[in-house]
Amino acid sequence: MEFNVIYTAGRCAVLETADGGIYTTKEAYQLFLNGEPAGPVQKVITPIYGLSPRTDYLAELRFGDGVVAQARFTTEPESVTLNVRDFGAAGDGIKDDTLAIQSAIMACPPQGRVLIPAGRYSFVCLFLKDGINLELEKGAELSAVTDRERFPFYPGMVPYTDQTGDYCLGTWEGDPQKMFCGLITGVHVKNVNIYGEGTLNGNASHENWWHNCKEMKIAWRPRAVFLNGCENISLVGLTVKNSPSWTIHPYFSNHLRFLGLNVLAPKDSHNTDGLDPESCRQVELAGIHFSVGDDCIAVKSGKIYMGKTYRTPSEHITIRQCSMNDGHGSVVIGSEIGAGVRDLTVRDCIFKDTDRGLRIKTRRGRGEDCVVDRVAFENIRMDGVLTPFVVNCFYFCDPDGRTEYVQSKEPLPVDERTPSIQELSFKDIHAENAHYAAVCAYGLPEQKIGHLIFENISVSYAPRVQPEIPAMMDGLEPMAKAGIVARNVRLLTLKNVDIKGCAGDPVQAENVETIENRE
Repeated sequence: MEFNVIYTAGRCAVLETADGGIYTTKEAYQLFLNGEPAGPVQKVITPIYGLSPRTDYLAELRFGDGVVAQARFTTEPESVTLNVRDFGAAGDGIKDDTLAIQSAIMACPPQGRVLIPAGRYSFVCLFLKDGINLELEKGAELSAVTDRERFPFYPGMVPYTDQTGDYCLGTWEGDPQKMFCGLITGVHVKNVNIYGEGTLNGNASHENWWHNCKEMKIAWRPRAVFLNGCENISLVGLTVKNSPSWTIHPYFSNHLRFLGLNVLAPKDSHNTDGLDPESCRQVELAGIHFSVGDDCIAVKSGKIYMGKTYRTPSEHITIRQCSMNDGHGSVVIGSEIGAGVRDLTVRDCIFKDTDRGLRIKTRRGRGEDCVVDRVAFENIRMDGVLTPFVVNCFYFCDPDGRTEYVQSKEPLPVDERTPSIQELSFKDIHAENAHYAAVCAYGLPEQKIGHLIFENISVSYAPRVQPEIPAMMDGLEPMAKAGIVARNVRLLTLKNVDIKGCAGDPVQAENVETIENRE
């Protein structure tokens, strides 16, 4: 068993207990720090708090009467602690504490800590600055107001004075648009840690932000956390819930870590994606529990204008030891992927009761820079996922989504508007209680999916299911308990694939050039 410390700050660390469990450990361990009991360890990724800065620690995992693993670490230095209560914050849920908390953030020196102690803090928006640590103590709740008249907003594009380009601030679904600032917003900030056992509550509901959600009122709805052009940002341990729209949205940001979070929204909430990295690089998501109303994780890279203009793909992203519940998709690529997605790895995760497991959404018009390649899923357990694998090159989003150009199943010329999907690999995946199809992969006839690899896969179906369309595209027939449905694929590799109880042929292939069956 491997036992490592994967993150440290001045007052917080994150442990990883790799005993073969997925999200939760196989055994319930007890943690000791420098010989003193420090609570149970029941998850593979476990944040710990209440540490002292610049201090050496010996972490021991004990099971029964024995020590099963040890790890040594040293916490980071801390310059000062600024308690927001000392800046006038009341924490009574009534007084507007925005300015008090913001003044503490702005006064915080490098390597300082802004402490939000237990209490309920009513606020509008908070803005980050370089080099700070923001801690939400256990029992602390940042409780956002919902009166949009009180929110600041960002314009979509501001032209540079010398007319050499644009400065992008606001964004909505892949396009530069006027947008309310996030509840916590960082713009071009670096080296920030946000951690703790507290809660960021957007207080969104069907009576406020989710009402008439497709209509822009003043500006588009805010995110709970919005990071634009940021570097070296970590979010650890927090509960983030009831966001007005996408919950955590890193945008053109790099070297990001999201560890041990709880991301929550009602199943019937609108556009409450859990975490959507857009045109981001070097991103790690580990130990996160999602239960949301839309996609749990959606990797994006701009719609048409942003993708073509900035050509910044999302790449080098790792998702592991996460639990995805109730959303439309567990891990989704698209549909706004104008600059492509590359080198995405998803492993050691649990998908439960989502509509799809992996879901790729693209369409004609996303452009030649929209390349999806080197995507790997490994060691995944799914239960109640309606269609475990969906690759849809005819996604009918946007006003032109049902036009002949987007939806035609006849080959069209390959040009600068044509996206492509290269290699997708799925290994060691077990799915039970599926409904519509095990796999629905539909490539473009003029730009086939390059290579689909399925190795050590088992799929079984729920006892009673109703036929339904497994992918959001026109011209697809409803399915129930279908096996592998593949259209317009160059190479389909199957090795040790076991589909139990499917209706009809296990593999339904059309315009698939080669099927490698290595049963």
